[in-house]
Amino acid sequence: MSRFSRTDTSILGHWWWTIDRWFLAALMVLVGLGLFLTMAASPSVAEHLKLDSFYFVKRHAIFLIPVMGILIGVSLLSLKDIRRLALLVYLFGLVALLATLFMGVEIKGARRWVSFAGFSLQPSEFIKPSLAVLVAWMLSEKKHDETFPGQLAALLLYGLVIGLLLLQPDMGMVILTTGVTFSQFFLAGLPLIWIMGATLTGILGLVGAYFTFSHVQGRVDRFLDPGSGDKFTDRYQVTQSLEAFLNGGFWGRGPGEGTVKTHLPDAHADFIFAVAGEEFGFVLCAFIILLFGFVVLRALYRIFSEESLFVVLSVSGLILQFGLQALINMASTVNLIPTKGMTLPFVSYGGSSMMALAFAMGMVMALTRKRLERVDAGAAHGF
Repeated sequence: MSRFSRTDTSILGHWWWTIDRWFLAALMVLVGLGLFLTMAASPSVAEHLKLDSFYFVKRHAIFLIPVMGILIGVSLLSLKDIRRLALLVYLFGLVALLATLFMGVEIKGARRWVSFAGFSLQPSEFIKPSLAVLVAWMLSEKKHDETFPGQLAALLLYGLVIGLLLLQPDMGMVILTTGVTFSQFFLAGLPLIWIMGATLTGILGLVGAYFTFSHVQGRVDRFLDPGSGDKFTDRYQVTQSLEAFLNGGFWGRGPGEGTVKTHLPDAHADFIFAVAGEEFGFVLCAFIILLFGFVVLRALYRIFSEESLFVVLSVSGLILQFGLQALINMASTVNLIPTKGMTLPFVSYGGSSMMALAFAMGMVMALTRKRLERVDAGAAHGF
């Protein structure tokens, strides 16, 4: 890449000089940390499952090939191509979400995964970034043409997704998607009274979920009552996670010296942050937190002077999803909130999650590229 000159007119040459290279570099560091920590956390999990010690490491490395292809490929797209791709992924996601209700495997009281050709896919991971872009599109079209029912269309797109997520059910994804969507509405100028009404509705919805879904009630009860649960519950995993951070201290116990990974079935996935804390201490944990903060703030910095409302709303929604997912994962690991099966972006093991994140961050890179389209207001509209 360093050999590309500013006069290079090739597709990759133009891409290299128009993307945010600091943003890309930060993502690459996260990807590298993910592979490194998977090597530290997954062998014990693989041995417990009677698999080859480096089974998950090899799969993680293989997944990085399509992940990098998606990240770079999507970042090459134009604004119109981003909208078209988001619509296609959204439609595919709706079909896949429907399929989970009939073909999905039930795990911990919910059906969220579909499997085909030996590969498991969580459709909600792909539909949430596409929804953020489509909501941004509808709301920006409303600003461009007052006769266009942009808010109604956005609510319809959101409602279809939420309805299917509730049928799984996946309350964590419902909360994340709702928070991001109404943040976009707020940025688009929705009156504060409507935002407050939506917030109140969301709170009532959470209370209703507690009394409706047994697995939601169980997780909340175990969070509020640390003495409940056994070694097969998320409460046990949180207890082990907290012990890992205590054992790690400031500098950590050293590479390979951690023991928590031998007790946690999700050490390579939802609780990989605990493995980092035990083996590499507060230093690495703080670095990871700062890295996620840099990615979020860098994306927001790139849209400060942006004139296209579509770009502003899309990037805001996508990067808010990214930041909230990281925050939820780390907060549940240190027992600040009830556990929620969300991966640590680009760090946790999981091919489906990484590819969905690559899709989302590829769109952020495409939307924040330096382009002549920004001086043309009409380029931000239309299909």
